[in-house]
Amino acid sequence: MTTKKYETVLIEKQDGITWLIMNRPEKRNAMSPQLHIEMDDALADLAVDPQNFRANDDAPAARAKARHASNQWRWQRLSTFPQPTIAMVNGYCFGGGFTQVCACDLAVAADEAIFGLSEVNWGILPGGIVSWNRDAMYYAMTGDLFDGKKAKEIGFVNFSYPKAVLKDETIKLAKKLMEKSPAVLRYTKEALRAVRFMNEPQAADYLNAKSDALKYIDKENSRGEGMKQFLDEKTYRPGFGAFKREKTKRA
Repeated sequence: MTTKKYETVLIEKQDGITWLIMNRPEKRNAMSPQLHIEMDDALADLAVDPQNFRANDDAPAARAKARHASNQWRWQRLSTFPQPTIAMVNGYCFGGGFTQVCACDLAVAADEAIFGLSEVNWGILPGGIVSWNRDAMYYAMTGDLFDGKKAKEIGFVNFSYPKAVLKDETIKLAKKLMEKSPAVLRYTKEALRAVRFMNEPQAADYLNAKSDALKYIDKENSRGEGMKQFLDEKTYRPGFGAFKREKTKRA
């Protein structure tokens, strides 16, 4: 699949990992109508690719025509993206920047990263979730800043690392996910997001139906292969990593 070229978004592919990078360094990656449109378009293409932070909104820019694209990519596209997503924050993440971090499956940050729900400082409501209610309430009501270490402490990101090793650690995490079955990862993501809004009987019915559907969509037959390696071949222990997938199926 040919990768499109954009002005405000960079797409880099290496070793099976796709990097989608905001590219407005002169504006500290502030949002703009063009960035919203290009990011929405890029995510739509990447979602069907078989090979497969930012400062506040740029106030001077006219944003009306990009509002739909903004809402679409920052939440709907990211939160329902078929492949695993990791938000990597290595600079400022203010205001609406929280939305896409929350929409990604996992998040890592540089220790030096600076976070802030700054909306309260200029009269609007916060656009992203922080963590547990106490932390969310505090930062949403005060607009105080916090760094990557604090983001890890309150559970807003999974890990925090020195900026010098942030990308290497993100690659390690991505490669760990690449060891798993893509179909199982996709259904796991969808299930975890869905059952949060269900009661126990509903969640049980949903998960049973999802498990049945997975048997048909998983071309690798992950469950059967895992059971075979565990029970018959005695070469695999489920609690200590993923079963061995065939290299041809990882391409």
